[in-house]
Amino acid sequence: MTGSDGRSAATPHEAPLRGDPEARRGELNQPRTLKARVYVMPKNGVLDPQGKAIGHALNSLGFAGVKEVRAGKVIELDLAESDPAKAKTLAEEMARKLLANTVIESFRVELV
Repeated sequence: MTGSDGRSAATPHEAPLRGDPEARRGELNQPRTLKARVYVMPKNGVLDPQGKAIGHALNSLGFAGVKEVRAGKVIELDLAESDPAKAKTLAEEMARKLLANTVIESFRVELV
């Protein structure tokens, strides 16, 4: 694209070149992030119908050595936090408030 003076004009949607110092400066100012994994499992003594169904399916496929299956979930979070202690506390708070039903589920947080 050329401007009215005949010179090439950059369009606003063009990304800056990799070697552009302005672009690199922006990358350096990005906050460091930490990744947390939240493991959520049914508490012992709580009925786990999904685990039972998986166990029956494994048995029907010939895996007779499986005695019990407990099914849970893993949630990965990218947190805009550079302090590991604060990141873990934040992920634990998220788990308590939303990610796990603490009446019937337990959870564990791990930073990766």
